[in-house]
Amino acid sequence: MAARTPNDRLARLIEEAGFSHKSFARAVRDASEHAGTPIGCDHTSVSRWLQGMQPRADAAGLIIATLSRVLGRTVTLSDAGLTSSTKLPLDLGLTYPEELAEGVETVTQLWQADLDEASVVLKGQISAPAWNDASLAWLLAPPLSVDAGGHGARVGDADITRFRATIDLFAQMDNRFGGEHARRSFIHYLTTDGTRLLRGQASEKTRRRLFSEVAEATLLAAWMSYDSGLHGLAQRYFVQALGLAQAANDRLLAASILDAMSHQATFVGRYREAASLARAARQGTTGVATPTLTAHFHAMEARALARLGDASACDRALAHAVREFERRNPDDDPEWIRYFDDAELAAEFGHCFRDLGRPVVASQYAAQCLGSSGDGTYLRSDFFATMVLADAHLGAGEAEQACSVVLDALKLGEQLRSARCASYLREFAERLASVGKSPALAGFHEQAADFSLWRQVSGAQ
Repeated sequence: MAARTPNDRLARLIEEAGFSHKSFARAVRDASEHAGTPIGCDHTSVSRWLQGMQPRADAAGLIIATLSRVLGRTVTLSDAGLTSSTKLPLDLGLTYPEELAEGVETVTQLWQADLDEASVVLKGQISAPAWNDASLAWLLAPPLSVDAGGHGARVGDADITRFRATIDLFAQMDNRFGGEHARRSFIHYLTTDGTRLLRGQASEKTRRRLFSEVAEATLLAAWMSYDSGLHGLAQRYFVQALGLAQAANDRLLAASILDAMSHQATFVGRYREAASLARAARQGTTGVATPTLTAHFHAMEARALARLGDASACDRALAHAVREFERRNPDDDPEWIRYFDDAELAAEFGHCFRDLGRPVVASQYAAQCLGSSGDGTYLRSDFFATMVLADAHLGAGEAEQACSVVLDALKLGEQLRSARCASYLREFAERLASVGKSPALAGFHEQAADFSLWRQVSGAQ
């Protein structure tokens, strides 16, 4: 039998955290009880881990959770010299859960796999059938039965309120600084507190409220992963968020998740699937969705149709969006859709008309939504609208004006860490390259080189 190699990484972390073997074993046991999955370990177990024995997957997760909490930073399995002893299925997270217990186990495993940087989820590709299967399952599946929960600590309204407030803080950072800024910290939070809450005990009413909040949190994880360019992982989060929303019996949130799937499908070039997802969201909420939500569903369908080049169908979808939007009463809307105002609708029109080759009208709509928040709250949205305006000017043959607008976008982009922002800029750079050379454009390239985002997409150092 091959000799084990001492785990020096784990030893250094335990020492840095100020633990003895006994106190570390006790801290891991306490963490397991807090998570509702008690395990037995003592100072002998710690000695074996330090000698190179790999702990079980559940123990490994508790080890890094304990170290992360005490050290005040995210510690991964790799940091601690540990490996997951569980072989992850290639389709982890891509299957819509048929039972609640399956959904809880899948989403918690997905969070942990993400935190562990498992290649199965970080490097996985988009699966078009997963979109279709999830939307069909949601439309046809009966409500999931919700019981009192697992064997963990009792979960009450105060726990959920704290969880909600924390999610809101991460959402604000996502909007202001991009999905790449705090994504890993967010996943770490879900892996610890999200798992604890899902495995806790509560009444059926509290459990449904909990699943609604965790569904929103997993939806945010999907958006942040999508914004970071991790499209296969984002799709898995979207599917699991949909299942959690069904467990919460939150039809409107579930439809909004399908709507978000449509957004991603358009971005990655799966336009027909994107249109179908937006239609499924609308069909599944007939008679219950607010006009604002229905308007957004039509707008997402229009985005996909514009990319397909189907101008007449896109125009019809936009007309439906306007008709619904004019009936809206924001007081009737869920909190999470109230951001969708006149400026946001204008932004959707700008995207559609740009993609349909109507630069003049695209620029008019894009200009309407620039800086609408005024305080930088939706900095990334301002960046997108500015880039659409630049694209519209370029499409109209106004290259110098387009470049001037892009410089404005680059100033916004200095605070953003977003693969989507880089993609918008990369598309512009490719179109600009076909314009040819001029003194004015040379001056633009010189100024743009001062911005890290432009250097990233242009290959300049």
